[in-house]
Amino acid sequence: MSLPILVKTLVEQKLEAFCKKRVSPRVADKLRLSFASRGRSVTIFENRAPWRPELTEWTSMPIAQIRYDEKTGKWALYWADRNDRWHKYEGLPPTREIDKILAEIDSDPTGIFWG
Repeated sequence: MSLPILVKTLVEQKLEAFCKKRVSPRVADKLRLSFASRGRSVTIFENRAPWRPELTEWTSMPIAQIRYDEKTGKWALYWADRNDRWHKYEGLPPTREIDKILAEIDSDPTGIFWG
């Protein structure tokens, strides 16, 4: 099942602003943030430009995932391990406020999202 349309629209607007704000324009040719929705989850990716001239594809690494619980109307935050397996982030309980989740990812008090 997918996200309700109003919830999806709101979260996409917030994530677009988050991704744009997080990356300095002076490195935008080398680094980008993006996100993708699937079902009731949204994954944030760090994208890096090819590091060798013969490469043309940007690489992509998952940073964080937020999952929506339709029954409670709350979002839960997850982090990816080195094998791209998702684990619930224990530093922030599920919340209805997407801004709290984005602030937690941005500040990264545990170093789990940005290293």
